[in-house]
Amino acid sequence: MEKTQIQSRLRTMGPGLIMSSAAVGGSHLVASTQAGALFGWQLLWVILLVNLLKYPFFRFGVQYTLDNNESLIRGYQRKSRNYLIGFTALNVVAAVVNTAGVLILTASLLQYFIPWSLSLTTLCWLLLAICLTILLAGHYKLLDRLSKVIMLVLTLTTIIAVVIAWQNGPTAPADFVSPSPWQLSAIAFLVAMIGWMPVPIELSAISSLWTRSKLKLTKVTLSQALFDFNVGYGVAVGLALVFVALGALVQHGANQEIALASAAFAQQLVSMYAATIGEWSRLLVAGIAFLCMFGTTLAVMDGYARTLDESFYLLKENEQPRTEKSLSIWIVLQALAGMAIILFFQSSLAPMLGFAMTMAFVTTPFFAWLNFDLVRGRLSGLMNAYAWIGMIYLSAFSIAYIVWWSLF
Repeated sequence: MEKTQIQSRLRTMGPGLIMSSAAVGGSHLVASTQAGALFGWQLLWVILLVNLLKYPFFRFGVQYTLDNNESLIRGYQRKSRNYLIGFTALNVVAAVVNTAGVLILTASLLQYFIPWSLSLTTLCWLLLAICLTILLAGHYKLLDRLSKVIMLVLTLTTIIAVVIAWQNGPTAPADFVSPSPWQLSAIAFLVAMIGWMPVPIELSAISSLWTRSKLKLTKVTLSQALFDFNVGYGVAVGLALVFVALGALVQHGANQEIALASAAFAQQLVSMYAATIGEWSRLLVAGIAFLCMFGTTLAVMDGYARTLDESFYLLKENEQPRTEKSLSIWIVLQALAGMAIILFFQSSLAPMLGFAMTMAFVTTPFFAWLNFDLVRGRLSGLMNAYAWIGMIYLSAFSIAYIVWWSLF
């Protein structure tokens, strides 16, 4: 590839890396690492398979946006107003609950880096102020730049941490027998992990809006957009496997119960890593975890606000063009709603997040079909077959879970 082509592709990268930054929060830091901590290497192939089978439905969002010069959300509207209403309703719940969840988790990790004691609520307000300043000052352009830096540092530091853990060897005793993930008690965990791996599939609509924002900054071809998406998706999949390795090498088989609450687990991961490798590694691992969650918090606050802005604009059928001010309003409203959840329902946040992750799992076939249906006539035979395999797998898994839930 010529130097000018490489420079051109690097210049047009952004939306894929932002989505990757969003992915490495709850689904990677928490779910992937817990998968390794609880079950060792047993779920490695499941995580890889889920990522591969969801791939075409995220890709279709990029393809539709470039082919039609409009967002996936407008495509949903063209299909049916009811599709748009359903998407918007689910997105309102996800936006508020996820904002609260990522703020709490990021704040709990920030405690490692400050020399004085502050409550989680105070740290949430501090993080909220920082994120709002970044997003309101720079909107997509600044988010685009920050995501590249965060993903580069995150990838390098995570690989270093895994290499060190590998050299130290697993903590599990030689005679340790791993529990099986294929039992009824593990179904809720599997559903949550699969639902958010690599991210909830409705984030393809957010990625579509980020792509539209990128198009306003520079010209992007379909080939360049798909290159950016493939790199971002590949990094997300690779980091998911790396975080499984972290859990399997550092926590699996250790003589300590694995915390399942997100914030408690993140702090436990840092402490156990320091005990296994050395106290010097505490800040390294805490830094990795914090970068994961800070990037996710920025992406969640910006991305969901964009979808709400677009969705309600289309529902009102307003012909007046939108301004940056409307996006700023949605970012602030979403942030305040997330803080309200933290202030008044903090003790109920874990069940809320569990509900959001389960909903992401159950509704995956619906959103996958929407994206597939928008581009079906333009796919190659191979990609069409790939998508149908994914649809059958995701639908069968969702139906099986609904049947299990209704029976038990």
